[in-house]
Amino acid sequence: FSGLLGTVYRRGNLSFTPDGNSLLSPVGNRISLFDLKNNKCETLPLATRLNIVCVGLSPDGSLAILIDEEGAALLVSLIGKCVIHQFYFHKPVHSVSFSPDGKKFVVTKDNLAYLYHAPGKKREFNAFVLDKTYYGPYDETTCIDWTDDSKCFAVGSKDMSTWVFGAERWANLIYYSLGGHKDVIVACFFEENSLDLYTISQDAALCVWQCDTELDGLKPMPPKDAAKEKKEEDDEELLEEPKGEEIHGKADPSEQETRNKVKYSRVAKYFFNKEGDFNNLTAAAYHKKTHLLVTGFASGIFHLHELPDFNLIHSLSISDQRIASISINCTGDWIAFGCSGLGQLLVWEWQSESYVLKQQGHFNSMVSLAYSPDGQYIVTGGEDGKVKVWNTSSSFCFVTFTEHNSGVTAVTFTSTGYVVLSASLDGTVRAFDLHRYRNFRTFTSPRPSQFSCLAVDSSGEIVAAGSQDSFEIFIWSMQSGRLLDVLAGHEGPISSLSFNPMKCVLASASWDKTVKLWDMLDSWRTKETLIMNSDVLVVAFRPDGKELAVAALNGQITFWDHENAVQTGSIEGRHDLQMGRKELDKITAKTAAKGKSFTTLCYSADGQSILAGGLSKFVCIYNVKEQILMKKFEISCNYSLDAMEEYLDRRKMTEFGSMALIDEGGGGDEGVAIPLPGVKRGDMSYRHFKPEIRVTCVRFCPTGRSWAATSTEGLLLYSLDSGLIFDPFELDIDVTPSNIRKTLGQKEYTVAIVMAFKLNEKKLIQEVIEAVPSGEVDVVCSSLPDLYVEKLLEFLASAFETSCHLEFYLIWAHKLLMLHGQKLKTRSVKLLPVIQFLQKSIQRHFEDVSKLCEWNIYNIKYTLAISQQRGTKRLAEETPGDEEELDSDSDYLM
Repeated sequence: FSGLLGTVYRRGNLSFTPDGNSLLSPVGNRISLFDLKNNKCETLPLATRLNIVCVGLSPDGSLAILIDEEGAALLVSLIGKCVIHQFYFHKPVHSVSFSPDGKKFVVTKDNLAYLYHAPGKKREFNAFVLDKTYYGPYDETTCIDWTDDSKCFAVGSKDMSTWVFGAERWANLIYYSLGGHKDVIVACFFEENSLDLYTISQDAALCVWQCDTELDGLKPMPPKDAAKEKKEEDDEELLEEPKGEEIHGKADPSEQETRNKVKYSRVAKYFFNKEGDFNNLTAAAYHKKTHLLVTGFASGIFHLHELPDFNLIHSLSISDQRIASISINCTGDWIAFGCSGLGQLLVWEWQSESYVLKQQGHFNSMVSLAYSPDGQYIVTGGEDGKVKVWNTSSSFCFVTFTEHNSGVTAVTFTSTGYVVLSASLDGTVRAFDLHRYRNFRTFTSPRPSQFSCLAVDSSGEIVAAGSQDSFEIFIWSMQSGRLLDVLAGHEGPISSLSFNPMKCVLASASWDKTVKLWDMLDSWRTKETLIMNSDVLVVAFRPDGKELAVAALNGQITFWDHENAVQTGSIEGRHDLQMGRKELDKITAKTAAKGKSFTTLCYSADGQSILAGGLSKFVCIYNVKEQILMKKFEISCNYSLDAMEEYLDRRKMTEFGSMALIDEGGGGDEGVAIPLPGVKRGDMSYRHFKPEIRVTCVRFCPTGRSWAATSTEGLLLYSLDSGLIFDPFELDIDVTPSNIRKTLGQKEYTVAIVMAFKLNEKKLIQEVIEAVPSGEVDVVCSSLPDLYVEKLLEFLASAFETSCHLEFYLIWAHKLLMLHGQKLKTRSVKLLPVIQFLQKSIQRHFEDVSKLCEWNIYNIKYTLAISQQRGTKRLAEETPGDEEELDSDSDYLM
């Protein structure tokens, strides 16, 4: 697993890293880390069983606690990017927060707060040790905040009260509640180095609480009697589950109990919506050093206030959806907003009023994807009618096209890589220019048709789209935009189209159990008709154009020599697909999988393997020649999605049917709170549903280094493992690192390179190649055996991605291609992925360097013009007689 694109935020709280340069965002059951300084995104290679609802980040940024919907927690190292410990809290957790000193953390669930010892540097049997359990609120807890010295923490609750608790026992602090609100507490914040408190409720009210005691004024509790303490410890050992120390707060303490104790008084109450437009406040964040309060509302509006005076700085709308989470970085410059309704993630620099990051995934399912010819970009189409283009190296979407009025069914790149084509159910095929980011062609049919598939020939001149309602294939010219022909002959909806990469032949698949081959150069007539046993769902040509793969409804993948209309092989893939059981199914997954089939196919870049996916959580990769399953990839382990289970769960079955039929809580925060007669709160039509796991499209990268799949989870990227793998090649007993370095010292560069490739250690190969003087590159390249030329090209392509020695490696690539070009051309089909990988790496550097060079040229020209202008002015002052002439010169320079 390499990365997750297409989805940037689902639900849960956003967290900035302590340095303020990166942002952690929960995406379903995974975590994405957005590096805002270097404009990169990576998804951590770990996942929970259900969707993540809260994230706790340690103050040093090395550890994170990820908690899912059912209370299962993972302790994760953000340095090693691995799971250290697993823990189960037994109930859904509302929030988790580390103390500022990193020694403890608080978890709130139900109406209780639990204080745990944070995992330390020493090895422990149990990383989470319960210290204290706090009782107080009558309803569910919602938020936590710590004082700066980690002595106390505040907990907000749905019972409209806020409780202040001590992390240690303090003699002058009794635990009582602060009221004053008429709705659920959304957030509570301590002032910097103080016990003063701000509380914010859902009805957009802010209460300011002043404390009569400083943090230094808290008095420690006198030590307990040793015998009594030992008895308490013995009693605790008898219990099955250690509860820690139990602390009970009082909602209404007596006057005697509050004497000489810490007291709170409300000094102010403010309201955000003064105009009277009632609007739920949904999220808030406070930066203590700058006294900046950010509040988000259900309508997508957010406010920036300066506390304690409640001065409004900004009021802006970033979305038309509910703001689910807000976070401020350590410097107070950047504010992150998460909107779960549309899957939006925004990072805003409030002082310059500009976006640092603005990303949004497809808010409905992704349906189709395509790689650009150099593998640098991926285009995706979704049911939301959007076409998005993603950069594979940064994982960011850099352009979104919204011209379609209905779901996009297919997307593809032309051979140049600068034009994207998309087909939609709105009856149009659109062409987008990636230079100017505009829709420059729109192809339509004489009668409105819903286009279900799309293909473009290798020259990029002929565009074909298949209709699912009129059973016809429409052919257009890319150059003129004219409809060239309508191909009729199929008796069912067209399910898939594919152009032969080497010839102008189009293969079309249909539900009428046939695959037709059309000759584009010979009056578009049918060249061949292949008869299948079942409805055909998808066709794909091998990259060399000599073989055709066909997937049908009966679960079979068949391979055809299309020139002679002969079937060369078949794969029975129905059992490998392993369909999951839906929540409401009364049968097992094995029984449900009988009628299932692959809906998407793709050949690998070398044509030796084929990828296949369908309505399942698995993607299968088969060896075409041997017709065997090589590997199965599990796309997701997220049980928050439907069709993940394999067997019937008897615990969820009642005499009335499945428990899944009962819609508990219908809609959570926004929906109906209690499904009782007469309840009017929320949207009564809102129903809870689980999206079904499915793979809609799989594609191999032209470089052969990775493949991508669009699924319910998002756009998933899988790449070759670049970890530490010892994989020698034709290794001899004499080939050792010391011998390689010895040969290098004797200036036998060609022998040293061959030996390094035999050992196949990347760092050693790099060391040997970088030791060759640039003047010797020509000689080494000419004397290199053919077998190692290919390996050296592949190494150069991967080295370009990380190295700063651009000119040196460019010399190597240039000499190799010039000297061995003719021999390489004879093996072009096999070498194409390597060449494209090299092209992708060079192209990326070219784009970066060319921008920098253009900027530098502009700055130099500007500086020269200014200096010349100043020089002419000085001359004019020295020679007043020639004033008019020099003025005209300076105007010309301006």
